[in-house]
Amino acid sequence: MALVDSHCHLDGPRFEQDREAVIGRALEAGVERMLTIGSGDGPPDLEAAIRVAERYAPVWATVGVHPHDAAKASGATLAELESLLRHPKVLGLGEIGLDYHYDHAPRDVQQAVFRDQLSVARAAGAPVIIHTREAWNDTFALLEEHWAPSGLPGIMHCFSGGPAEAARCLAMGFYISIAGVVTFPRSEELRAAARMTPEDRLLVETDAPYLAPAPYRGKRNEPAFIVETAKRVAAERGASYQELCRTVVRNFDRLFPPAGGAPRGTPEPAPFAGA
Repeated sequence: MALVDSHCHLDGPRFEQDREAVIGRALEAGVERMLTIGSGDGPPDLEAAIRVAERYAPVWATVGVHPHDAAKASGATLAELESLLRHPKVLGLGEIGLDYHYDHAPRDVQQAVFRDQLSVARAAGAPVIIHTREAWNDTFALLEEHWAPSGLPGIMHCFSGGPAEAARCLAMGFYISIAGVVTFPRSEELRAAARMTPEDRLLVETDAPYLAPAPYRGKRNEPAFIVETAKRVAAERGASYQELCRTVVRNFDRLFPPAGGAPRGTPEPAPFAGA
């Protein structure tokens, strides 16, 4: 059954020795497409994911400055992002956002670079992929002011909240992407969010090489392991694995028409009104 990994980091050094084999195992598992996220080591190199996507047909890319690297960004960085968003294998801008757990960049710098990248994506009409860690309030405030009025879609990557946070994301038109954390014993709030997310707003991801799902927890994650995450999400929602796969592929194709062959301008779902 075909499936899509909506967020992985195949450009990273942990895949340097066996990247082709990793992609091969994903295809064998039914993962027909993988979106590799263009954070890399941050500016000035913004093309780490593009290099992988150009080499492997099933792999697509994003570009963006991760909040960890916000202090490296400049006006030239934003101009280059504008240009790279026109690359035929680039589907969106991300991952971008705020990370107050590690604070690798000052919080005011993270916020400024986040706002600037939202502006770049808005001008390009490109979806955004959002990273937020221990920063829900500021993330929501910035998105509600600088993104939601655009009516453009985006993904809440590796969603880590519960139903309340999910409802607020959905109200802004975001898709909820569930990672392997949903299989962890203490993730009941996340499982509740997975259950209440509307069918037309649900995605799954690996965030490989991080956060491998059970029974692979503690190992290097890879796109083939998304099958376990999808099975758990399906079970939580009372759906079959096959139904969940069809849902995820349909949503990915709607969000990223260039990767799915759908016509541009496909209408987005109406904003979520509540659980």
